[in-house]
Amino acid sequence: MSEIKDEIILRGLKANNLKNIDLNIQKEKITVFTGLSGSGKSSVVFDTLATESRRQMTLNYPHYVRNQMPRYERPHADLMQNLSPVVVVEQRPIGGNSRSTVGTYMDIHPLIRLLFSRIGEPSIGSATDFSSQSSFGRCPSCSGYGEVIAPDINKMIDFNKSLREYAVNFKPLSPSGWQGRWMITGGLFDPDKPIKDYSEAERNLLIYGPPEGEKVFAPFHTKNGPQPHEWDGLLPRFTRLYINRDISKLKEVSQEDVLAMSTHSLCPTCQGSGLNPKVLECRINSLNIADYDALEITELVTELKNIEAPLGKPIAVQAISHIKQLVKMGLGYLSLSRKMDTLSGGEAQRVKIARHLGSSLNNLTYIFDEPSAGLHPEEVDLLIDMLKNIKEQHNTVIVIEHDLSIIKVADEIIEMGPGAGTYGGEAVYQGKMEGLSNSKAATALDYKLNVNENPRESKDNFIIENATSNNLKNISVTIPQNVLVAVCGVSGSGKSSLMMEAFTENYPETIMVGQGSIGISSRSTLATYMGIMDDIRSIFSKETGQPAGLFSFNSLGACPVCKGKGEMKPDVAFADPVTVQCEACQGTRYSDEALSHRYQDKNIVEILNLTIEEALDYFEAPKILKRVHTLQDVGLGYLTLGQTTSSLSGGEVQRLKLASHLQKEGQIYLLDEPSLGLHTKDNDRLLDVFQYLVNRGNSVIIIEHNLDFIAASDWVIELGPGGGKEGGRVIFEGTPEEMLNTDTVTAKWLRARVSNGT
Repeated sequence: MSEIKDEIILRGLKANNLKNIDLNIQKEKITVFTGLSGSGKSSVVFDTLATESRRQMTLNYPHYVRNQMPRYERPHADLMQNLSPVVVVEQRPIGGNSRSTVGTYMDIHPLIRLLFSRIGEPSIGSATDFSSQSSFGRCPSCSGYGEVIAPDINKMIDFNKSLREYAVNFKPLSPSGWQGRWMITGGLFDPDKPIKDYSEAERNLLIYGPPEGEKVFAPFHTKNGPQPHEWDGLLPRFTRLYINRDISKLKEVSQEDVLAMSTHSLCPTCQGSGLNPKVLECRINSLNIADYDALEITELVTELKNIEAPLGKPIAVQAISHIKQLVKMGLGYLSLSRKMDTLSGGEAQRVKIARHLGSSLNNLTYIFDEPSAGLHPEEVDLLIDMLKNIKEQHNTVIVIEHDLSIIKVADEIIEMGPGAGTYGGEAVYQGKMEGLSNSKAATALDYKLNVNENPRESKDNFIIENATSNNLKNISVTIPQNVLVAVCGVSGSGKSSLMMEAFTENYPETIMVGQGSIGISSRSTLATYMGIMDDIRSIFSKETGQPAGLFSFNSLGACPVCKGKGEMKPDVAFADPVTVQCEACQGTRYSDEALSHRYQDKNIVEILNLTIEEALDYFEAPKILKRVHTLQDVGLGYLTLGQTTSSLSGGEVQRLKLASHLQKEGQIYLLDEPSLGLHTKDNDRLLDVFQYLVNRGNSVIIIEHNLDFIAASDWVIELGPGGGKEGGRVIFEGTPEEMLNTDTVTAKWLRARVSNGT
């Protein structure tokens, strides 16, 4: 009897750009999916395999439970067999509010609180009393935030402008909101006089409200006529409505908007811990819970090992096992109190991975989306050990990856391609590493590194002096202008603190292209994001004499049946959701009336179906051509104008953000890991964009681990030598060639790639 191969069987995959492909994926192996950005890797791994596994898992629950769970639509495939439960570690930023910390995300905080409630002296109560979110535990001065937040009048008001000219920078209190309109029409203030020209009494009434004990009313116009409404002053109103309330429940404003108008300083009562002083009196071995939170994780393990009390030791042992997962991932320098939204991309990725490492379940499928993203080459070895360890626990490991070090340890490689978008969607290679070089695959394992031997010389410099943000050790740095600069170093070495904080404080005009999302939705397209959809509609309007709104599927031109969505989701009660194409518009989103009008022999849908490359030959308007050119420049020529931003891969989103900023010149560009999500073949194109920008008189600074980008730079700055307390120093400044002769961590890997190919 022949041995049955245990493998995941996928047949007829058609999600997104997939060309009806068939794949077999071996279980209990490491399989790496690679290929150009947009070639179809995510469509196979996430949109098909992971989605179907999750969908089938929910079928095991009763209907009333399933109704509360995420509901998954069956992927576009003919057959999917031998799937196992999936654990997905994606690239997306970790969600959570401003109180989310490493301790809460890793579920270590509840154990520490329990420990203090059991053996802390003097005893104060239950575990929940040690939380800054409990009524007893929170600091009375700052409500548990650890910071005292107060409105900053100079951030909120532009004294050179009038109320009608948006002197109030905070949107809900500006003319765009009802409160701003009331200030303009209520008669208390001259809406057309600059605030600086107000008398002292007028200015005080506007900013601080009437004197204590007095009340002032102004008519507020409603549909029932003017109604008297009390005016209390900008600062009191801002404090009452936006600081002293739960911001997360406000629809018209975000927490970031409020903080942008405020000053925040360390709370003097709790010294930033957010805890009631009574809670901080409770100690274990002379340390209170805030001290525990502030320790580096490796130091915390030592403290926990010293606990011998019978009631505390079992809890300490459990906490140590969670904490060691972080240490294994090279994050021993973090503290439990470190806020999740302050972690670098690489740190956040590894915290996510560490969260899953403690599981004793096996026969699972672990899916990693570019786990090397944000990692220095020195740290990739830790990641490889972790992937092998997961496999050895009888699990299947599927990795989407461009990093050659990880591709080389795969048991099997599947390359998607041959191109991207409509030119991709096929499996161009499946097999062992040895066969890759003889295939049509774009990935080359003997990829050579080219070190820049002729760096540009700079005439001027940016200066940062005595930077102390986070772990920076009072450092001063000179950064050359009008050249390509790479800032590198291991995770946590201080790169983001130096560039995203210290540098941008000194040079606020900097254009930052970070790793954050772009507010993607199914109604946002490349054309709308790049700001050319209005121009396209205007062209149609001018050509046809019809209103511009007729050529928008969010306005007059929307299909009356699906309201511009292009698809329908019939309510099928407890069954899986099903999305069907709208029969009325055939998925175009537009009404028959909108589609009946044409410009240069194409209707609006046919224009939105043009690829970026095709659009360059079709349009004549300079503004449209300029913006479409930038999309071509960053390597997105294969996408269509009407492609929704919600369907883009991580690498495509990063390049789209970059393209939206390339319309400016004489600028300072600061990019946080621009190589994210890019295949080595895509790197060259992006490097060409950077070189073009520098040649046009711009300054380009990249925070990067990718050795290709570091080697191609004109100037390199490395921070380190380690992360956390061990980092925060400048350990190298010079050209890539000079770096080859030093002994820094990055130099070691640069030399290895130059001499060995990889």
